[in-house]
Amino acid sequence: MRLPIPRRRHLSLVRRRLTVRLAPLRAWLMRRVFLPTRSGRTARLRYAAVLDGQTVNLHAELPRSARLPDDATLVLRRGRRRFQSSARVYRGEGRLLMDATVLLGSEAGGVPVDDGRWKVRLETRSKRSRATFPLLLVEPPQPYAGPTMPMAVSPVSGRRIRLGRTVTGNLRVVVSPARPSAEVTKVDLSHTGLVVDFRVMGRSADGPWAEFAATGRKLQRPLEDLGDGVWRVVVPVEEMTPQRRATEHWDIAFCTTDHRPMRLGRRLHDVRNPLRVFAVHQAAVAPPGRTPLLVHPRYTPAGNFRVTCSRMPEAGREAR
Repeated sequence: MRLPIPRRRHLSLVRRRLTVRLAPLRAWLMRRVFLPTRSGRTARLRYAAVLDGQTVNLHAELPRSARLPDDATLVLRRGRRRFQSSARVYRGEGRLLMDATVLLGSEAGGVPVDDGRWKVRLETRSKRSRATFPLLLVEPPQPYAGPTMPMAVSPVSGRRIRLGRTVTGNLRVVVSPARPSAEVTKVDLSHTGLVVDFRVMGRSADGPWAEFAATGRKLQRPLEDLGDGVWRVVVPVEEMTPQRRATEHWDIAFCTTDHRPMRLGRRLHDVRNPLRVFAVHQAAVAPPGRTPLLVHPRYTPAGNFRVTCSRMPEAGREAR
């Protein structure tokens, strides 16, 4: 039976709290009990990361008992489902090393994994023997400094992909469904108007429309379906001239009849300063038959898309 949303959220919160409390015990068991007994039978990961939100990159050291194989394959398994991806095993630094890169998600042209926890194994084959090695993740991926940051969300599907480990330290890939969002993909600002394209993820789009909201005012506009979950809205700048103030800020939401509105924004990225990287210059827009105004599309610190409209200085003096 499907649980009500408040109860599901409560259970999820309980699980997260329990996981945090058990983390020290789990780390102690792995380092003191499992690692010493498994080091000779597993491939120990030196590097493991999801670099672009959908590509898993792995570098591991095989145990000394391993032999250089003729062929190597990385296997992802969940229940009865099993997928393979090529891996490279070679000799270096006096040891056998493994490199593998796996693109995940059929929407990106990769391995068609679905949501859930996927076990990862390395299989090697030679003329006379075969071997299977679990991948041991001793330390989870650590955040790094710089202009970019790790991206755990696929920019194509919005699904969240992260690397985890079992109690015994084995690597597993955890795939979570996309959170409902409306991601801006293109902003076209000219002297005649503003057009915004965006992709809807994690939500159905039955009879949708766009809603523009400023203080005390709301406007509704139809959407053009561009296919593959992408929609286009022509911003009604001719109706967005500030009335009581010199400047007004407009937020845009994707609306349907059966869901709450979703603010348009840009959140599926890996840059640390999106306000600077995704900056859009303002322009003077002259709607037909209306007073020109300054239009400045931008993103808030929370990643929401906002359109700031200001009266032209000349228009302000004429009004007085």
